[in-house]
Amino acid sequence: MATPEQAKQPDNLLFLRITGVVLLVMLLISAWARSYSEHVSLPRYCDNPQSTLIHLEQVIRTPRPAGDNSRRPYIIAAKLLFLLPREPEETESAYLTRVRKHIKETCR
Repeated sequence: MATPEQAKQPDNLLFLRITGVVLLVMLLISAWARSYSEHVSLPRYCDNPQSTLIHLEQVIRTPRPAGDNSRRPYIIAAKLLFLLPREPEETESAYLTRVRKHIKETCR
């Protein structure tokens, strides 16, 4: 007859296996998202990087940058805020310089 400690061992192993699989899946999703942003999302800004940076600057500095005009270019530029988040206490000009540099490196 099995002791209570022996009866709990399969549950512990199952828990560890499930935890390991979940952690592996989360790491794979994170790596895929990073790769996707570097190889698919950021290269989209190579067509007209200067316009994108102008729109991004307006998104950062103005509450309603589009006014009554089309919002699409501003939404596209605002995606950079998620792809390249601003560091804590980073100034606007430093952030825009970092984004400009990153786009130039991506578009080579």
